[in-house]
Amino acid sequence: MKKLPISVIIITLNEADRIEAAIRSVIDWVDEVVLIDSGSQDNTVELATELGARVMFNTWPGYGQQKRFAEEQARNDWLLNLDADERITEPLRSEIAAHFMQPQMLADGYQIAIHDIIYPTDELNPNTPYKPVRLYRKSKGRYSDSPVHDRVIMQPDSKVEKLRGKIAHASIRSFSHRVEKMNAYSDAQVQDLVAKGRKPSVARILMEFWLSFIKRYFFKGYWRKGLIGYIYAMNYAYSRFLRQIKLYEHYKKTQK
Repeated sequence: MKKLPISVIIITLNEADRIEAAIRSVIDWVDEVVLIDSGSQDNTVELATELGARVMFNTWPGYGQQKRFAEEQARNDWLLNLDADERITEPLRSEIAAHFMQPQMLADGYQIAIHDIIYPTDELNPNTPYKPVRLYRKSKGRYSDSPVHDRVIMQPDSKVEKLRGKIAHASIRSFSHRVEKMNAYSDAQVQDLVAKGRKPSVARILMEFWLSFIKRYFFKGYWRKGLIGYIYAMNYAYSRFLRQIKLYEHYKKTQK
């Protein structure tokens, strides 16, 4: 396949066990892979370099800011953001290539569905809670500079379409890793909420867990996956509850 005028941007920290799959899913058909590392202590950097990525270091400033830094390093207007624990599926790769065969018909950005790989299986979850813009023109959209919310903000006049293909997301190394990840991310979420002037709500503390569980288990269809679906729904609900009680804890400390 002829390489497409796309820069893939990836941010990393200690992703040696997952970065190979991400890079291999794109390296043969995009112009470049730009990887921004924030100080990995494993061999993430060495692996990425060997696979053909252009690797740079940048001290961690937050999710959105790190992705904006990555955007600045890319030499193409077209960017494809890929997390280190994700990979482009074959149908998605073919779909993107087909769109670029008619450059005059290209939109300014494309939403792509992110489907979790159900740990400990290799099966893709058929349901997805998010379809963010991941393929976009840098001249028409940029990542927000939020330390927590890493999403592309497109210009008002931009044309955005949806792709049918999927990104596979291996977000969980183990359930212990998932708990560590929830703990760290909820800390960052609370900082963001405090900066926005949000205050704790008794109603949300009481109801957030149960409503989140019901949403995932019943409305998102996790019940179809048996025990592992129940575990995933409970895990998600607890992550939402954790954010609320940490916000409550913060305001209790500031009132002393």
